[in-house]
Amino acid sequence: MTLELSDRSALREARVPAGGILEGPRVLNRLPEGVESRPYELFGVRPLGRVIGAEIDGVDLGEPVTPELREELNRALLEWKVLFFRDQDITPAQQRAFARNWGPLETNPFIPAGDTDEVTRFERSASMPGFENIWHTDVTFRPNPALGSVLRLVTVPPVGGDTMWADMAAAYDNLPEDVKARIDGLKAVHDYLPGFDRFSDPEVLAQWQEQFPPVEHPVVRRHPETGRRTLFVNQSFTTHIVGMDRDESDRLLHYLFTQAHVPEYQVRFRWTENAVAFWDNRATQHYAVNDYAPHPRVAERVAIAGDRPF
Repeated sequence: MTLELSDRSALREARVPAGGILEGPRVLNRLPEGVESRPYELFGVRPLGRVIGAEIDGVDLGEPVTPELREELNRALLEWKVLFFRDQDITPAQQRAFARNWGPLETNPFIPAGDTDEVTRFERSASMPGFENIWHTDVTFRPNPALGSVLRLVTVPPVGGDTMWADMAAAYDNLPEDVKARIDGLKAVHDYLPGFDRFSDPEVLAQWQEQFPPVEHPVVRRHPETGRRTLFVNQSFTTHIVGMDRDESDRLLHYLFTQAHVPEYQVRFRWTENAVAFWDNRATQHYAVNDYAPHPRVAERVAIAGDRPF
């Protein structure tokens, strides 16, 4: 018997797996609806992915950023979500100065500092392995999570050590309509403890409980500049959905966490000496691939203070 087209569609819907990932075409919109792509006048842009990630040519991060350059770089950041700059032999002070063009910098008490408290230093080696190999959005346990981050590798391993980013607007766009309706208006709790308790001193964690109590954020946030709806839960810091039975919350969060794993929403960056990445923390998740042992990998990150998700 030959199946009619309507029967095939019904069969396909019935085959959606519990994890929420199904093969086939996906909606891949890099820009918000109604926004047209425009050329860049002050630098070159080389896309690394369909919806996320581009290398920027012709910008020296060690030099002051003019208002015109800041405006065009910000447009590129909003459109590509993560920007990459190669051959940038800059100092930590220049890294901080560049990041300050987007706002005041924040500190992170859970990660060792670099030359100032505004620089977090990830010094990884065979004796100090990395724990950043999980899809996450930075510091969502804060009432105002970071706007974005500027990361440079001080020591690049000879092989491995890539970083991956996922476009969470694309992840939201491809959710089934019934799932979108189900999560509309929901809030989830974010807590620093799950992200740090496995490798931090319990006494250090305890002393920060009063300063960083759990916070609630919308499961779907609107980007404050583009207006796009983005999926805003992550495996490192999101613990449960407010007002939902714990088993049901766990199942739904597992489904939503899995959306970051789709390769069509991702870009993978191979680090080279003096490369820098600048990403929009409001629109992405990222994952530091932990495949470089026993070689060292040292990175320094500067984070820009953000706004309250809505």
